Amino acid sequence: MGKINRAESQKDMLDPKEKSKITIYDRQIKDKLNVIKQLKTTPIVEIACKRANIGRSTFYRWKNEDKIFSKDADAAMKEGEEFISDMSESQLISLIKGKKFPAIQMWLKHHHPKYTNRLEISGQLITQEDEELNQEEYEIERQALRQMGYKKKYGRSKQSE
Repeated sequence: MGKINRAESQKDMLDPKEKSKITIYDRQIKDKLNVIKQLKTTPIVEIACKRANIGRSTFYRWKNEDKIFSKDADAAMKEGEEFISDMSESQLISLIKGKKFPAIQMWLKHHHPKYTNRLEISGQLITQEDEELNQEEYEIERQALRQMGYKKKYGRSKQSE
């Protein structure tokens, strides 16, 4: 308590410009703490900013200028996402207990391997180190890799035409 009173009395001795800087700084600290608190319960920047009564542009400016705030805000958002996930799972379990089929289906689809959507590709590729693919084999291999989700060119070089 004594330190706070001493700090307040030191503020009184400052000139008005310095006093206003401290007041702005104190308000910013309170606003930053408030927005971090909001992010812990609602990890959506726009909503957290509205509840903390600050603008989104201010939030992002603080993130760019203040590394500690940026780190704390990221941690608060992660904590908020975990909170929402826990709450969602709790609600989902309640729906399952109420025998709601879509909830049961969703749970099984994401938690039981027998009910998941999956694409299974199996095969055997036998090549020799020195063996070159002909054009037709190269195109078949390329199409197969595209279907598996490879976007970049496959590591083998196309034979010269």
